Amino acid sequence: MRLVANEPVERMERPYARRWWALLVLCLSLLIIVMANTALTVAAPDMTADLGLSSADLQWVIDGYTVPYAALMLLLGAIGDKYSRRGALVLGLLVFAGGAVGGWLADSSTQVIAARAVMGVGAALIMPATLSLLAATFPRAERAKAITLWTATAGLAIAAGPLVAGALLEHHGWSSTFLINVPVAAVALVGAFVLVPPSRAGHHDRIDYVGGLLSVVWIGSLVYMIIEGPHFGWGAKAVTAAVVAGVGLVAFVLWELRHPHPVLDVRRFADRRFAGSNLAVALFFLAVFGAFYYLTQHLQFVLGYDAFDTGLRMLPLAGAVFAGSALTGYLTPRVGMKWTVTAGMVGGTVALALLTRVDAGSSYGDFLAPLIVLGLAIGLALSPCTDAIMGAFPESELGVGGAVNDTSLELGGSLGIAILGSLLGTSYSDHLGNAARRADLPAGTLATAQDSVGAGYAVAEGVGHKAQQLAAQAAQATDPRQAAELKGQAQHLAGAARQMTDAVASSFSDAVAHTSLVGAVILGAGTLLVALLLPRKARQEGTTGASQGPDTARGADQGDATQDEDRQDGAASGEQPGEQVGEQPGKQSGPARLG
Repeated sequence: MRLVANEPVERMERPYARRWWALLVLCLSLLIIVMANTALTVAAPDMTADLGLSSADLQWVIDGYTVPYAALMLLLGAIGDKYSRRGALVLGLLVFAGGAVGGWLADSSTQVIAARAVMGVGAALIMPATLSLLAATFPRAERAKAITLWTATAGLAIAAGPLVAGALLEHHGWSSTFLINVPVAAVALVGAFVLVPPSRAGHHDRIDYVGGLLSVVWIGSLVYMIIEGPHFGWGAKAVTAAVVAGVGLVAFVLWELRHPHPVLDVRRFADRRFAGSNLAVALFFLAVFGAFYYLTQHLQFVLGYDAFDTGLRMLPLAGAVFAGSALTGYLTPRVGMKWTVTAGMVGGTVALALLTRVDAGSSYGDFLAPLIVLGLAIGLALSPCTDAIMGAFPESELGVGGAVNDTSLELGGSLGIAILGSLLGTSYSDHLGNAARRADLPAGTLATAQDSVGAGYAVAEGVGHKAQQLAAQAAQATDPRQAAELKGQAQHLAGAARQMTDAVASSFSDAVAHTSLVGAVILGAGTLLVALLLPRKARQEGTTGASQGPDTARGADQGDATQDEDRQDGAASGEQPGEQVGEQPGKQSGPARLG
């Protein structure tokens, strides 16, 4: 057995023998780039205190990763297809690890944001490479199962990030949450050479760099606008980004329609299956990332769990994702992806609806059922969608297919945090303003507390600390009148601190319930739209929710959505779903290979 996997997967006459070990490497690579965001949610308070971050600084520490990650994936996916998918994975792991080292060494907000941006570039190389290598390495009969495990890994990473970060923060500083990525990336890097076979498109025309750069401009501007506008106001920066995003999108579409070999054939979005799958991914992650954003805050601030305990209490979500993935592997071949995806989105809507019952008296038990339902929903819906998106692309564009799936995911996640996060902040501020008036706080204190739930508890703690100081002074005072006056002030401030604490808890809980209601309405409306878009069970959906055979890929390449829909609706024809299962990766050509 060779130490390094050198034989390109395209030349193999049989399925790659170590493909499941290769999948482990791909899932490990996926794990760290998803955990890079979720781990930061629990490390943020320590980082804010240590570096003195403002609200704007913290927002860009989080989102400095997202902008390059989302903007660059499409172009880098196309480059990986042409030159080397494994090379893109290896380079991405090196860049990601380098950014992580930079974050570990950083001692200012600027340095942390820069390090996060470098990690985002690495993630933009890694993410599409993992999916394209998976699709290239696995024969069609096994691809749905492999994608299911890939998706389940993403669900695991959502819950594992806070757990790992919490364990580190018990004994180390926030910078350790950056450094932990380095040994994991090193293991994945070695595994990439030893277990992952090289792969690239068998034939690939010149890269459409103009289209790729236009995609960077409009996606990057859109994500920037999504971050800037809701959090910092619709000033000149946000409006300019919105205009650039709109103009860039129009220019991108027009260019891609005219280019003979576009980086992304936008005609694919006329295919109901492809469009519905992308919409489902975006909407689902809008709900998941938005809910995750405020659930972790509620567990930490309102219920008082530390970072590690918060991570532990998110584990039911990860377990439910694996259970949902197992269900979709059983159900999708039998009922079709339309029904499993719709059921998953209905489950996500139900999970958000359950969170509308949250109030100041809620315990962790009130969050357990929503977490489990949400995890099951993720497992049910996302694997078939990812499989369908990848199945729409020919062999020469697997990296682009992975990038499209991941861009939908990132745009949805960014929208979720921006829309639901902004709504959460506004609702919390309004509720606190009404609830805290009785506390008779010092001037300016309420405004500070309204900034965030963490700031609210910090204000209450500060008022309580001031009360303790006055009580201590009263105990030491020799003048009875002065002692009585100080004691009265201390009692008043102590009462104000208690009222403030109760007001922050009730206000944030009410904000969670209100935001969850809006999220449920958005996802519910999206569920109806996706259910209308997705076609009935396709005739070649026998082993996977997206393995539609060569007809679908060919129809997507030609932009002939009408013919494709007719083929899918004519499921009763005589062709058998598994008739191409025996084809080997090296023996398939172009669209026929991916089906």
